[in-house]
Amino acid sequence: MIAAAVPAGVLLPESLLFTDWFRVMAAFVAVNTVMYAALAVAKVLPKLQLPDWRRGQRAEPRGIYPDGQAEPESSLAEIGAGSREP
Repeated sequence: MIAAAVPAGVLLPESLLFTDWFRVMAAFVAVNTVMYAALAVAKVLPKLQLPDWRRGQRAEPRGIYPDGQAEPESSLAEIGAGSREP
């Protein structure tokens, strides 16, 4: 019958709620809740695609020609379409 002496819904005494460590814990829980909510909202929103201002520009050419130039026209003319000479 000891449980009947405690009012319903009261878990902690009121003096405990005004201590410094309880305020620190309350602040930690508040920050944690806000961060969790922000991460949940960010996960739901679609991913932003930033424009790529360097699209198609490389610092160095990656082709077989060192200057980044196209294949010379003379070598294309020498190779016939489908002809294979020994």
